[in-house]
Amino acid sequence: MPLSLAELLSPALLNRLFARIDARADELVDFARELVRVPTINPPGDAYTECAELIGKRLRPRGFIVEYKRGLGTQGDSDRYPRTNVIARADGQGPGRCVHFNGHIDVVAPGHGWTVDPFAGVVKDGKLYGRGACDLKGGLAAAIIATEAILDERVPFRGAIEISGTADEETGGFGGVAFLARQGFLAKPRVDHVIIPEPLQFDRVCLGHRGVWWAEVEMRGRIGHGSMPFLGLSAIRGMGDFLGLVERELYPKLDQRQTRMPVEPPGARHSTLNWNSIHGGLDEGYDGVPSPLVADSCRLVLDRRFLIEEDLDQVKAEVVELLERVKKERAGIGYTIKDIVVFHPTMAAPDAPVVRALDESIAQVLGRPATHIASPGTYDQKHVARLGHLEDCVAYGPGRLELAHQPDEYVDIGEMIASAKVMAAAALRLLAA
Repeated sequence: MPLSLAELLSPALLNRLFARIDARADELVDFARELVRVPTINPPGDAYTECAELIGKRLRPRGFIVEYKRGLGTQGDSDRYPRTNVIARADGQGPGRCVHFNGHIDVVAPGHGWTVDPFAGVVKDGKLYGRGACDLKGGLAAAIIATEAILDERVPFRGAIEISGTADEETGGFGGVAFLARQGFLAKPRVDHVIIPEPLQFDRVCLGHRGVWWAEVEMRGRIGHGSMPFLGLSAIRGMGDFLGLVERELYPKLDQRQTRMPVEPPGARHSTLNWNSIHGGLDEGYDGVPSPLVADSCRLVLDRRFLIEEDLDQVKAEVVELLERVKKERAGIGYTIKDIVVFHPTMAAPDAPVVRALDESIAQVLGRPATHIASPGTYDQKHVARLGHLEDCVAYGPGRLELAHQPDEYVDIGEMIASAKVMAAAALRLLAA
């Protein structure tokens, strides 16, 4: 028979659960090391199936029903690089809430500057090193150990616990969480609460993130001979006019805008605009002597992070307004602008059930109150909210965001263990609701 709320949250049961997690500390580290050793580099999307099957093979003998779902037809999916996702579900005793832990299995390229092998899973000085150790294979391993502890303790609960390992978060999540949300796997009515173990510090609950608009701007001129530039029309000069207007007029406006969202670091509580890339003239990659041409094209990619208080149409309009001024003031210049990615800001309510459950569990495990934050960049919560129509979703996990994507990326082992306890206690609170 399922336990009552008081029984599920009794100190005796929680202490037994925490003792199980402590006893599995080495097992937690070993499994996280196994995950790190699978080089799931994205792009292109290496070894997704191998990593998904590693998770599935661990969970099936422990009482989970395991499914593999390929994001067929999604961005980047191919027979060589299939977007393989794994979903595991353990049903309780009768109908109830479903608590879902979701972690992405892809990692960025290791890059240069490492002092250890990025895919060896090196452990030293109480830390696990490796690409993805922090972002977020350490958090995913902690969530798995947390759910296993609940099942091994044979806690009678109603509802279900789910774990998923998903593809492509680093490149937008279209073949992972977005695909599963569209298919109903990470959506109402199947799932009620979602915790994503992103590395945002184990005493903080991340309620959501700012919005993002990526767009490509192309300035068009007229080609001409480099010795007679007056017979052409330089698209680079047109782009320079645009950049100058942004510097003088738009950046000061963005610096004045501030959000109520508790974004960390504080500098990201303002609207921001970054130029991801710019190119004009001859094709890149040619290392010979250039030909004398007036550039008839100049392209840039902009990365605009906007606040929950801002309107997307207005965000776009203030860029277009400056482009129109360039077009008017520099005769013959034209431009195009096209969206690459648009995601709106999202933020769970500070008193949402999943937030309360984590707040109470952090206070219980760590002995101090939780801090609420929001992320400067997006993560897969955006898909859960917009496609799964599920607002009770937050990020919580071990690790520090500033270590993600860095050489010698690591996660603190003590933080992994503590966060596993927090996630186990939070899951019981949500199942008991």
